[in-house]
Amino acid sequence: METQTKANKFVVPIGPQHPALKEPGHFEFSVDGEIVTGASVRLGFVHRGIEKGAEARTWIQNMYMVERVCGICSHVHATAYALGVEKLAGVEVPPRAQAIRELVAELERIHSHMLWLGVAAHEGGFDTLFMYSWRDRETVMDMLEAICGNRVHYSVNLIGGVKYDIDTKLADQLRKGLDFLEGRCEHYMKVVTTDETFIGRTKDIGTMSKDEAVMLGSVGPTARASGVERDIRVDAPYTAYEKFPVKMIIDTAGDLQARFVVRIKELYESFRLIREILDHLPEGELTTRVPRRIPEGEAISRVEAPRGELFYFLKSNGSDIPERVKIRTPSLCNWSSITNFAVGHKLADMPMLLAGIDPCFSCNDRSVVINLNGNKRNEWTWEQLRQYGMEYYR
Repeated sequence: METQTKANKFVVPIGPQHPALKEPGHFEFSVDGEIVTGASVRLGFVHRGIEKGAEARTWIQNMYMVERVCGICSHVHATAYALGVEKLAGVEVPPRAQAIRELVAELERIHSHMLWLGVAAHEGGFDTLFMYSWRDRETVMDMLEAICGNRVHYSVNLIGGVKYDIDTKLADQLRKGLDFLEGRCEHYMKVVTTDETFIGRTKDIGTMSKDEAVMLGSVGPTARASGVERDIRVDAPYTAYEKFPVKMIIDTAGDLQARFVVRIKELYESFRLIREILDHLPEGELTTRVPRRIPEGEAISRVEAPRGELFYFLKSNGSDIPERVKIRTPSLCNWSSITNFAVGHKLADMPMLLAGIDPCFSCNDRSVVINLNGNKRNEWTWEQLRQYGMEYYR
């Protein structure tokens, strides 16, 4: 559908229901012929009220609630939440449990990046790469299923530790899967760096400089592909990342091809890290005792999700139910790069450019725009907005 606005210029709406989008989001691209001259995004079609729902359930019940914020990032959400609750409770998780949390987080990163690789390739018409990567990701899903019995919502975490251990037989199975996946990644890297058709669709598309990435607040592989040295696993290590450190993957090209390269190189780093954990897994218990009623206070926790920094704010009033749970997901931070760098490219580049940030609509739909009694938002002071928000969430 095209809406004519001026002579020879159109606004092309995409979504919220569109075959190029796997989740509902609405985009409007102003075009002059085939060239995009302006872009806007509207989100919020799958807002499920998870934050509000979390404030009506116990701390333990919310472990399962936050895993449903995002299907592909379920473990990292549960980890961020658990870290915040453990900080409020003042408990220390055993080293073995910390290492298993990190191991599963890196397996989840492999799963997420391989799923993204297939989706992004599909958006550009490279369906063979899509089918190969999705076929191969069954291997990492089998590995996760071997650990916890689940293929998507892993439910590995407990407040105070983890549910599942890794024995010698399971460790050997994981190593075998890693060897297979590492071989397949050689093929992925060859395609994205040497295939002329693929390079034509990704090189110099959506280029974002380091300064622009910092200004726009980009996070995760999207930022690191522009040379921004920002990774919570390195900047503020959590779980066992101090004992098993990760090497940050950086590229300076800043274009769509660099985002492919960074994510595939991160797969190699995850393979190395998992092998190191398996070879030096600490001995000890898997859990520690945590009180049912969490002491009064506030806590924040930050973790590096596959898409970038994930931020949790938790507030306890001393009961067994949280007073406030606030979640900021990485997708929300990366949308501005789309609307800023779509301009000047062809309309046909938009699906692949959208997929390039690895967006998740379900996880970022948690913003509220206030327009009370006809007032425009810029007529409110920040104190009025803050106070209204507090009353709204009560």
